[in-house]
Amino acid sequence: MPHIGLTGWGDHEDLYPAGTKPKNMLGIYSSYFTVVEVDSSFYAVQPRDRMARWVSETPGEFQFIVKAYQGMTGHLRGKPYFSNDDDMYTAFLESIKPMREAGKLQAVLFQYPPWFDCTREHVALLRETRRRMGDIRCALEFRHQSWFSDAFKTRTLQFMRDERWIHSICDEPQVSPGSVPTVLEATDPDLTIVRLHGRNASGWQQNGAENWREVRYLYRYDEAELEDWRQNLLQLSGQSREVSVIFNNNSGGDAAANATRLMAMLGQNPKPLVPPDSTQGEEPPEQLSLF
Repeated sequence: MPHIGLTGWGDHEDLYPAGTKPKNMLGIYSSYFTVVEVDSSFYAVQPRDRMARWVSETPGEFQFIVKAYQGMTGHLRGKPYFSNDDDMYTAFLESIKPMREAGKLQAVLFQYPPWFDCTREHVALLRETRRRMGDIRCALEFRHQSWFSDAFKTRTLQFMRDERWIHSICDEPQVSPGSVPTVLEATDPDLTIVRLHGRNASGWQQNGAENWREVRYLYRYDEAELEDWRQNLLQLSGQSREVSVIFNNNSGGDAAANATRLMAMLGQNPKPLVPPDSTQGEEPPEQLSLF
């Protein structure tokens, strides 16, 4: 049965009673879902002790999909934090050790930018990246349509199989060339990842806008769209032993509602979301010490 989860655990108000402290959110999140995408690792390599704390705050079967640091996927702009690629990869691999040792690292997600097109140079870079990551499970997500054009689609998928890349299948607006089609084909017999970004075509193209992060993923899937994905997931479950689905439509607070609805459609009996303005389970205010 597919695992359903969200991008991050801090942006979903309908999971937490009012007044929930950030330090308690991951534990509550893991009572709803069995997988999460760690997005903060894209912006900075996370300290090892922070990763270890997240491991300790979640049940034994819980899994993390950790997004690769932006310097590893060509997104970095401005002055690099690391002096060279060797130091960067060494720091990242050290960071994720607690999750690996606990058996909670499902995969590292490499999402490449819209300008990362299908060229000989980029294919060589993907080979080198996979070599650096060793035996760690790695998922690959493109944002340029050339990889799945008629000329390259079959070869792209075979390359991913040959180089041990897990296919991160996308649902996103079809805005050429900075998006990819939904290709329902697994490249790894053990795991396939699906990331649902929403279908806000106008918001998808506003990279230069000041509030682009707020509008890009502003979308709520309707019942028919979720039913289509229920059927898609059943199909993918026949191709991979595990399928993990990440809802990334966070901008309007729609991800958790869509995720739990899809879980219900799959017969997974999800935990009910917290009603708006609920204080159920809220921690009592801390008393000030006079001594």
